[in-house]
Amino acid sequence: MKYNPDIVKAYFASCYLPEPLCEHRFHPTRRWRFDFAWPQQKVALEVEGLNGRHQRTAGFLKDMEKYNRATVMGWRVLRTTNRNLCMQETVDMIRMLL
Repeated sequence: MKYNPDIVKAYFASCYLPEPLCEHRFHPTRRWRFDFAWPQQKVALEVEGLNGRHQRTAGFLKDMEKYNRATVMGWRVLRTTNRNLCMQETVDMIRMLL
């Protein structure tokens, strides 16, 4: 199930989180993007699919490269699933990092 970024942003706003940027390109030369990002705080939220590219070896390895590079660049990346995206636990983790 795909999520609607506008609904997610509205949910975050209802929880008094600052508005995130969607599909934020964080690397100067790679085409990597974060699903949701708060660039000033270098906090990102990635929504992981439970099927498809992310579960295959090549996709998993590329995700590892992306997350490791982001960490080296000072980003703190939270990972969740569609199912847990609009949950209080996710909001609490974002809030702790912000």
